[in-house]
Amino acid sequence: MTIPGIWKKDDDDWKLSRPEGFPDEATLHRLIWETPEMLPLAGAPRLGMLGSEVGLGPGSADLLGVEASGRPVIIEVKLAWNAEARRAVVAQILAYAAYLHGMSRGQLEDRLRRNLQRAGHATILDAVKASDQTGAFDQDGFTEAFDEHLSEGRFRLVLVLDDVPQELMTLAVYLDHVTDKLAIDLVAVGAFSIDGTSVMIPQRVTPEQREVSESAAATTAAGTLYQGSDEFEASISDAREDDREKLRRLLEWARCLEQRRLIALEAYRGVDGGTITLLPRLQSENVGLVTGWNDHGRVYVSFWRSVFERVAPGFIEPIEDLTGRRLGQGTTTRDVGDDLLKILTAAYEHAAR
Repeated sequence: MTIPGIWKKDDDDWKLSRPEGFPDEATLHRLIWETPEMLPLAGAPRLGMLGSEVGLGPGSADLLGVEASGRPVIIEVKLAWNAEARRAVVAQILAYAAYLHGMSRGQLEDRLRRNLQRAGHATILDAVKASDQTGAFDQDGFTEAFDEHLSEGRFRLVLVLDDVPQELMTLAVYLDHVTDKLAIDLVAVGAFSIDGTSVMIPQRVTPEQREVSESAAATTAAGTLYQGSDEFEASISDAREDDREKLRRLLEWARCLEQRRLIALEAYRGVDGGTITLLPRLQSENVGLVTGWNDHGRVYVSFWRSVFERVAPGFIEPIEDLTGRRLGQGTTTRDVGDDLLKILTAAYEHAAR
């Protein structure tokens, strides 16, 4: 994905200003270090920077930060001309994550000692507290969460480039799909000069919307994907009597979100014909926070933690409180009540902003 140009009016004509690019990776590296809030990360976390060129294993991570929630963030910066910007950067950042996994806070502070001292801090907690502008920093809560993330290997990986090759996007999307412990962001930053003023345009890169044939259904060896929710609605009449009302309530909830243009709806029928799912997908990412199921006449809702962590992290705890279970990747519930749908509505509203 290439950052588009900026159209500027000169006298009576509109002219396209192309990105000027960066003279070297160090310039982009320094820009992110000094202005991390520039990064349009999924879920819009508040980010504090801990260190630059942090030794992790055989190499050094470009930047290391942490979210206010306590999740560590590894940032790698590459320019598109660098051959590593295609595939090697993925192996590189995963190697840093693997090395960071299981490290104690004390061990990490030893590696960050020089960075922390330059900023006038003695510990990671000091650095995070200093960046808190709201006064809401909970030292005990942060410490517990940070240590847990290190122990479990739950990190955010951020790749920052001036142009994102399709090959890199494909790899990142796949990794994000198959793991619930890593949140992966691709960010393209365009540099412009407008009338002598430097302008930066950061943009989070997401996969393009899938193209669906005009027949409204795409058949594959695994089943059939339908545009809209009519196929799911038709399946309700065959459901168990005590599940029909829950399925209708779920369908009505999803259609309300669709009418408000918060989502796009699809339905998928498996090859056995007895299972059909309702897919309320965020239009910006073509993924959903949840999937609705009519599984041989029984209603389920499954949650996708990796998507919640990216775009609606604040709604994980309310759902866990309501269901009494940890929200994991594919965790299900049969309790499709008004309280759950109310929380999910707010989560989708937040994610669509």
